[in-house]
Amino acid sequence: MTGRTAYPARVAVVGASAAGLACAEGLRRQGFDGRVTLVGEEREPPYDRPPLSKQLLSGAWPADRLLLRDAAALDALGLELMLGRRAVALDTRRREVVLDGGRRIGCDAVVVATGLRPRWLPGAQGVHGVHVLRTLADAVALRAALSGGGRLVVAGGGFIGAEVAAAARSSGCETTVVTPAEALLADAVGPRIGALLTAVHREHGVRVVTGARAGALIVRSGRVTGVRLGDGRRLPADTVLLGVGGTPNAEWLAGSSVPTGDGVVCDEALRAAPGVWACGDVAAWPDPYGGAPRRVEHRTNASEQGLAVARALLAGDGPVTPFRSVPYLWSDQYGLRLQVYGRPRGADRFRVVDGDPAEHRFTALFGRGGRVCAAAGMGLPGPLRALRALVAERAAWPAR
Repeated sequence: MTGRTAYPARVAVVGASAAGLACAEGLRRQGFDGRVTLVGEEREPPYDRPPLSKQLLSGAWPADRLLLRDAAALDALGLELMLGRRAVALDTRRREVVLDGGRRIGCDAVVVATGLRPRWLPGAQGVHGVHVLRTLADAVALRAALSGGGRLVVAGGGFIGAEVAAAARSSGCETTVVTPAEALLADAVGPRIGALLTAVHREHGVRVVTGARAGALIVRSGRVTGVRLGDGRRLPADTVLLGVGGTPNAEWLAGSSVPTGDGVVCDEALRAAPGVWACGDVAAWPDPYGGAPRRVEHRTNASEQGLAVARALLAGDGPVTPFRSVPYLWSDQYGLRLQVYGRPRGADRFRVVDGDPAEHRFTALFGRGGRVCAAAGMGLPGPLRALRALVAERAAWPAR
């Protein structure tokens, strides 16, 4: 640590998922020998969330395979692990994180990595048969509900909804997905790839209801029996999954000096306030191309931001590099893997580069404002990786 000044001696990382663990691990790998406290609301050691709606829900993986690090690797980091504890306030004047139960953690720097929580329809919480999917406990409960077959209605046609629908069909459930868009994932990957995925789901027996929203639940004796759509139609259900987005866990920062809105508002280097940083799903930092704060809810982004914050914390009084990345995500459905670099949302151009979407082997580029903004593909990972450079450099459209 020689040659640096003003780096913190005590770091509290609030949030023990991918972003928080990446930050804590990054600190240790870069030689930080001060106190690192890692606070997690769940009792489980840090685990990976993407497999919850894929391998865990389908039964392909046991729960312990989701762990990001085994017990020996965690012990080697020398962290003060505080699992099963929730942060309820941040006292920036006294430099303390306040936990449920009143305990206070003194710190020189705080890293906010508290992620999201799922949104619920009004009146849905506590109704038997209604599920959300964010935690390991959520996934285990949903898997048990789907194991008996029956009728599943998924409210929301995003990645969680589509992946759960695929797993449910493999369990023999009669499955319906309701989405306000014209196709599954249309908002995230555009109408053409969305239409392709919708066709795949229908081929596997999923009923996809487009252009509709789940308006309310139909409940009898405390148990869900169906979903009423906004246009009055009713869909019978034994199980309902709500996949209607998430809310950043930032309310606990109320009254502190940390600015919040749609998440924790940061500068280009992920600094939210003096001595306070944010990373992962909760962090909203300036879009390098548009300037407005934005969040990225992807697993790879969480890890990259966690490492970036660790580097920034150890920069001391030195210059801090603005965070830049090419967002990456993947989705597994019916043995097909969709991969995406960049942000297709809002694209006004689309071009297939290799292969044929109808054969589920293709790469494609998206453009926005005369520049390449994203690349996506199935079955051709090598050619797709080659297109990543065009996304990173925001190549002029039409791309070479």
